[in-house]
Parts: sequence; C-alpha cells; structure tokens
Amino acid sequence: MPNDSVIAWLLDSDPSIRWQVMRDLIGAPAQEVAAERAKVATEGWGARLLALQGADGSWAGTAWNHGWDSTMHVLSLLREFGLDPASNEARRAVGLVHDHVRWMGWDWDGAWRGRDFAGNPFFAGEVEPCINGQVGASGAYFGQDIQRIMDRLLAEQLPDGGWNCEAERGSTRSSFNTTICVLEALLEYELTDRNTPEVTEARLRGQEYLLERRLFRRRSTGEVIERDREGSTAFTRFAFPTWWHYDVLRGLEYLRRAGVSPDERMAEAIDLIESKRDGDGRWLLEVQYSGTMPVEMHEAEGRPSRWITLRALRVLDWWYSSQDR
Repeated sequence: MPNDSVIAWLLDSDPSIRWQVMRDLIGAPAQEVAAERAKVATEGWGARLLALQGADGSWAGTAWNHGWDSTMHVLSLLREFGLDPASNEARRAVGLVHDHVRWMGWDWDGAWRGRDFAGNPFFAGEVEPCINGQVGASGAYFGQDIQRIMDRLLAEQLPDGGWNCEAERGSTRSSFNTTICVLEALLEYELTDRNTPEVTEARLRGQEYLLERRLFRRRSTGEVIERDREGSTAFTRFAFPTWWHYDVLRGLEYLRRAGVSPDERMAEAIDLIESKRDGDGRWLLEVQYSGTMPVEMHEAEGRPSRWITLRALRVLDWWYSSQDR
C-alpha cells in the first residue's frame, strides 16, 4: 500500500489525477469522486486542453500529426484525464470534432493515400490500425459511432492474435505497439451498449498475444524485449503519455481495466513494476517521447511522476488484491 506521504503528493495535483486517486487508491465516496472528476472540464489541464480547440473543431488544425498536439492526441489525453463524456464541455468539444474534423490524405510515413481515407470524418478513422486504435478508443469513450473503425480492426487481426501497422507491407507477425492500441479500443467499445461477441472474441485473442509473451518476452526465444524492432519504443521503461508506444505498465493497466484475473504469466511484469519503486514509494518518468505536449504537466524524464506512480499503484493493488482472495 502507498504511504500517506505518497497519497498526499498525488492529491496535491491536477483534478485529472486527484479523482482517479480518490476512486482507485483511497476509496473515497462516489459523490466526492464525481465532484472532483467534474473539475477536469473546468480547471487545470483538462480545461486548458479544451480551451485550445479551434473554431474548426480541431486541435493544431489537423486530425493527426507527428507533433503529438493534434485532435487525436488531445482526445486521447482527455480520455486519460477522465473527462466525463456526459459533461456539457465534452459534448460540445466532441460534437465539433464530429461535425467538422476530416482526415487529410497523407499517411504517417508521408505517402499519399487519399483514395483510402482523405475526407473521412474523424471518427470514421483512416488506414493504420495503431492510429485507428487510438481514434477508436477515444470515439467509444466519448460515445461516438466508430463502426467503420471496428469493422476494419476486426478484419485486420493477424493469425497470432495481434495487429501490426506493417501488415499491409507484408509483415505476418504482430506488434506490441499496434496491438495495445487496438486492444484499448476494443475494450472501450466493449464497455458500450453496442458491443458484439465478435469484438469480445477478437479482444480476448489479442490479449492472449500479450500474455503468451509474459508482456515483454519473445515467444520464440523467451528473451526480454527491451525495445521494439525499430528501437523507438522502450518496453521496460515507463512513459506518459504513451501515445502509440507499448510498455509493460501500459500492458498491465489494460489487463487491470479489462478485469482479467491475474495469473503467473504476469508475475515477472509485476516484479518489474515493483523493482522500479524508489525509496520514497514513487516511480520515475523514464521516457518522454518526442513531440510538443499541448499542455504542460510539469513532469520530467528521470523525476518522480504522479502519472506513473498512480498507474503503478493501482496495478499493484489489482495484483495483490487477487492474491488475497
């Protein structure tokens, strides 16, 4: 359990962190949690993000960009912050995105693919499953119609159970990075009243992709995967925001939210989480991926991170609570 000083440090923060600490770590009454959550729309980081939305409904003038301050990235942050989808502020902001934001025809690698998705409404998605996963997660969370995205993701699942943005270029093996983005979208969709058995089946198959690899080992050799194939993602070092990057903590957070019963395949990953707790009971921000953060959260690489600490503590609570049953 976290000590009182860690809880006090976490609570001395933004409403987006405080309400989650109250709900997940200290068991505050639901009415108090809801009151704190409501502040995400009107105070601090959430309110600042909402204020940055353009008259055209977008952030940074685009559906997606390399700079991490686009419409997709801001909606992902607002979902992580827990902005209440039923709030007037969320409904207005997401409504503007729905009505006005469209995809351009350029893919992430600079290739023109206008024939595939240029002009698509934002929540219809584009072609890359890692991007569609992030759009789909936010769309489902905010109550939008993401059926086109879901249909495409279900059709793109690979035989090993996961997904890979490189599949259209010939890859037959899944990617941790792409798979976690898609799994989060499927889970958010599953939590809506529009879920189907096909979505659940695909999610469970994708989930097994992670578990069969103990969340960070190669299935073929059993060796620990420190980084992805391109070297751009650190699997055993923790980031926030993660954007499209996988890490062990993100994988465990997904399993916790999905209500998976902990088993021995997760034990090594839990040990990794435990090993990173510092002498004060906190966790550091180990990776800060490049890009322009649309709002300053006053976290720095190599320094104690409230986001990483919150996520690690609730994963450990989920794990050890299961051991007590």
